[in-house]
Amino acid sequence: MRSWKFNHIDFSTYPFYDGDDLGVFWSPEKTKIKIWAPTAKVVELRLYKDGQTGNTFHKTNLQPAGNGIWSTVLQGDYEGKFYTFKINDGDWLVEVPDIYARCVGVNGKRGMIFNPTKTNPENWGNDRGPRFTNFTDAIIYETHIRDFSVADNSGIQNRGKYLGFMEKDTKTTNGKTTGLAHLKELGITHVHLLPVYDFFTVDEEKPLEKYNWGYDPQNFNALEGSYSTNPYDGKVRILEFKKLVKTLHNNNIGVILDVVYNHTFFTKESAFNQTVPGYFYRQNKDGSFSNASGCGNELATERSMVRKYIIDSLKYWASEFHVDGFRFDLMGIYDLETMKIIRTELNKTNPGLFLYGEGWAADQSPMPENLRAVKNNIPQLQGIAGFNDNFRDALKGNHGNKKSRGFVSGLELNEEPIKFGIVGGINHPQINFGFIETLNHAWATEPNQCINYVSCHDNYTLWDKLKMSRPKASNEELRKMIKLTGALILTSQGVPFLHAGADFCRTKNGHGNSYKSPDSVNQIDWNRKEVYSDVFEYHKKLIQLRKNHPAFRMKSAGQIIANLNFCTQYEMGVVSYCIDGKSAGDSWGDIIMIFNANSKSVSIPLPEGNYRIVAKGDEIDETEFDEIVVDTVDVEGISMTILVKREV
Repeated sequence: MRSWKFNHIDFSTYPFYDGDDLGVFWSPEKTKIKIWAPTAKVVELRLYKDGQTGNTFHKTNLQPAGNGIWSTVLQGDYEGKFYTFKINDGDWLVEVPDIYARCVGVNGKRGMIFNPTKTNPENWGNDRGPRFTNFTDAIIYETHIRDFSVADNSGIQNRGKYLGFMEKDTKTTNGKTTGLAHLKELGITHVHLLPVYDFFTVDEEKPLEKYNWGYDPQNFNALEGSYSTNPYDGKVRILEFKKLVKTLHNNNIGVILDVVYNHTFFTKESAFNQTVPGYFYRQNKDGSFSNASGCGNELATERSMVRKYIIDSLKYWASEFHVDGFRFDLMGIYDLETMKIIRTELNKTNPGLFLYGEGWAADQSPMPENLRAVKNNIPQLQGIAGFNDNFRDALKGNHGNKKSRGFVSGLELNEEPIKFGIVGGINHPQINFGFIETLNHAWATEPNQCINYVSCHDNYTLWDKLKMSRPKASNEELRKMIKLTGALILTSQGVPFLHAGADFCRTKNGHGNSYKSPDSVNQIDWNRKEVYSDVFEYHKKLIQLRKNHPAFRMKSAGQIIANLNFCTQYEMGVVSYCIDGKSAGDSWGDIIMIFNANSKSVSIPLPEGNYRIVAKGDEIDETEFDEIVVDTVDVEGISMTILVKREV
């Protein structure tokens, strides 16, 4: 009986291989095969004509080639055939694809030998996404392939599929834009896609029978087939996803992939453990698998061949699919050195890629926290950002507690953590950390390291959270809270991040963890865009405002400290500040921002001068407002007001 305890093994003694040719590579004359399996005694390749059924039609053994490598060459054209490996390291392990498998059959059980050129859309060689010299210029919109289009009212034919993103000018029956047209109308710069690699729990033959977000990895380098129009032919999913990427790029929208190298769905049965038992996972002192992911295991990112695997995989997605960035799920599980090397290696070929992640883990890890990419260690990760959960909870209340309130929902004496989000998570001298319950110091050194958000796929939607924490609030008050939240996210320093549908009050009917809930819960209900059109229009104006004014997206901490000043006297339930727009490179001069979370209007004293109101209530108008105020300004309840000093 095999033991799955590994405290007797020193994995650092395993050989390292630095080649870039691991995997299965087709050509018309031959197929080259190379895998790393240092503990293997026999490596058997099995070939099939079908991706899930039928017996093998050919078997051959790979040969050892040093540094733990096993290889062989199949002479002739094997395009379209399927394969697995079966390894004996003293006992026979389970038959699996190789860990580098880039193309798979239905449900990822067998790898597929394929011609990559047949997976390229027309003019793919000229495809390129947007590249920003400063990531604070980005506006990220997080969505899920299936959620985005699966609803009947989406007006999209390829509902729940990669191809749904390609359809132009789609609308609801009442004429509201959906899908790609909605993204263009809203004005975001990047789409963040929940996992698109091959995951386990959705049956690709019956894709609508189950739902999952996709945080259950199976084959990291292959695409998920349930989003494809043909899950049996692995080439189809590749071609269709590339079409998705190219369509978004043609519309000047970048694509960011949610990657989950912190764990796998299977532990003992995973392709990693069936290739090199134990090596790819961290263990507790007793040799059992540790579980910082909360999903049964965690990858040992610090081990040389695990690190290499992750970097090779990221390079593959960036080069083959032209993606524009990566979001690292539970980045706090990764060791710091691996994250630094990822940034360095990706910079060599694509320095404009945006990298960010969750600066926490889901459970305890045997690796000390000071060595991992948790939020407090973000200052050591130049060019990598973390999510500002301090701002998130300050805005709406604790993310997991349905009754807790935040700034926009009426929690008093909660202004200081809002100020921390406004400055982009940096160490601004006017932030008093003694008044921030969850934080005692800044964790970002530059604003491009701070992802400001209030909701995402996790936990309650913003609308649901506000309804539960303020059950007696009217519909109009809830709309105002959503708008005020959007105003704070989209005018603050750092990088704004929006949950798809939050711009029109998306609901999941109170479900707080919908990772496997049905489409009726997770789908975007596009009819809400008409019902809450005022909320959508306000978000659209906010996005345009941010794009028009560099004062809201300063490039450095030095700029923010020099040009952003909390200049007005304290008022409970109000956060206000001044920006020296000209010094920040803006067309505006002195700017005053006021956010009133009180239900009633407040009168705010102003610095000396005449000020033009450019935003109040639902209105944002940079040119036509002719209302001038002096000395004081009245700010509506639960709203933002922006004033610009009138030049003499």
